[in-house]
Amino acid sequence: MTTERTVLGADLAAPIIIAPMAYQRHAHPEGEVAMASAAAEFGTIMTLSTMATASPAEVAAAAPDSPRWFQLYVFRDQGVTRSIVDEAVDSGYQAIVLTVDAPYFGRRERDIRTGWLIPEEPPVPALVAALGSAEATSVTEHFRLISPALSWRDLERIAGETKLPVLVKGIHTAEDATLAVEHGAAGIVVSNHGGRQLDGVAATIDTLPEVVEAVGENVDVLVDGGIRRGVDVVVALALGARAVLVGRPVLWGLAVDGAEGAESVLRLLRDELELALGLCGCCSPDDVTRAHVARAV
Repeated sequence: MTTERTVLGADLAAPIIIAPMAYQRHAHPEGEVAMASAAAEFGTIMTLSTMATASPAEVAAAAPDSPRWFQLYVFRDQGVTRSIVDEAVDSGYQAIVLTVDAPYFGRRERDIRTGWLIPEEPPVPALVAALGSAEATSVTEHFRLISPALSWRDLERIAGETKLPVLVKGIHTAEDATLAVEHGAAGIVVSNHGGRQLDGVAATIDTLPEVVEAVGENVDVLVDGGIRRGVDVVVALALGARAVLVGRPVLWGLAVDGAEGAESVLRLLRDELELALGLCGCCSPDDVTRAHVARAV
């Protein structure tokens, strides 16, 4: 039996990829550097956030032989966008994950209530580039730097300029998935941004099947949101996902024990996935089909 799978040309220990997450040095002093080390040790892809507290080059130096993706927000200032993408390309990142579901920042009432601010230290390199200096601001202020005019032309331009595969993250419908592929997307990430952008939005596991049916023969379709157990991975695979992206669980592991904590969460998910595959009579992720799931009545 194996849990291995190939995603966009990268051979992974399991179809489990680390999702982009901002401000990781607020969870652990080594932040994204430790997360990259965990991904390398486990054998998977780390997706570095634009809002990371480490630069693309710094993360690449920590795990030079591990596959890396870079998650991109398009800034109002095209020069800032171009400079951070150039650094990711120069640092050997193998794909761009273009986030399209945050042209405006959702009303996150918990953050508003607590009044939480991103402090000057540790700095967020992309925001220092956009603001010209490090300063304590709210997440809402950060997102005012993001362009609300994002369009399919941006996807075409980024794919053309970088020559890297571009995945579009934040797709919910067959129609948008089809448009994304028509405009140059090499992959789709079905995502609702952790349910923090629009109240009442559909769960990603419910929207995954229509996206797979629309474009799954042409590009890899991935999904994030609510992956907490290995069985959740099997369900996503059964509904057509090539792999899943996992965020909060590995961040919790990072907070507890740095790189070792994050890696232990990845190993736990893989072990649970292996057990679930065996109990379903599957020898690998490729053996999982729609017949292995049914909607609860």
